Amino acid sequence: MVFFFADWRPRRSVLFVPASNARAIAKSATLGADVLIFDLEDSVASAERGAARANLADLPTKESARERIVRIHRPDHEAFRDDIAAALTAHPDAILVPKVETANHLAAVREIAPGIPLWAMVETPLALLNLGEIAAAPGLACLVLGPNDLARSTGVAMRPGRAAMIPWFMSVIAAARAHRLCVLDGVFNAFADAAGFAAECGQAAELGIDGKTLIHPSQVEPANRAFSPDPAELDHARAICAAFARPENAARGAISLDGEMIERLHLEQAERLLATFASSR
Repeated sequence: MVFFFADWRPRRSVLFVPASNARAIAKSATLGADVLIFDLEDSVASAERGAARANLADLPTKESARERIVRIHRPDHEAFRDDIAAALTAHPDAILVPKVETANHLAAVREIAPGIPLWAMVETPLALLNLGEIAAAPGLACLVLGPNDLARSTGVAMRPGRAAMIPWFMSVIAAARAHRLCVLDGVFNAFADAAGFAAECGQAAELGIDGKTLIHPSQVEPANRAFSPDPAELDHARAICAAFARPENAARGAISLDGEMIERLHLEQAERLLATFASSR
């Protein structure tokens, strides 16, 4: 089920691109990812930071409405201010802040880069305890789960199915929805394991997560499929639109369709679903 909110847009596939890798940057423009995250943090060695920042300044002109995000180091890191300066040269749609633990981490970014939307990664126990204040931070648009870092920082094993982490995931989802934010799942490291990746995407979609962060181009299309409505959901949306279009239902706030009570809010959701996804069928 797609959860729509005021500034919703497709973020099914969100690909990390090392900003130090000019070849990967060039290839990313040819891929079908909904979002590209140019990374200055984990995927960039300290010796490569200068080249990575220079590459951001030389990014090609934005070729579509696709979002471009820059991940920086968090405010207590020595690279923080230089990362923000480099990020601003890329004119990003948002800045992704890793290892956010309090709203103050986001305030430190807003002080230097006011007006740019922020994304926050939830990767530590303290972040889980402070979800309310983080999600309520001004300018925040998205929460990004970091299960790998959560595993390292808590000692919880990352096993197939991630059962031990589901309570944490649901807490992040609840915080995101309470503040009308997007929420994204963390990366799946074993990019050659197509079945495992599909299973993890399916789990995330079932939990209500909007999309998945990715580390390899081969994961883009499977993620797009997993976080798109299936044909049955699109057919149901068409049936809702057709039912409300009948003259006898034009002024009604609720109708019965195939034994189910359907309200006007369902019509609005159906119309938006079809406008976004029907052409991809």
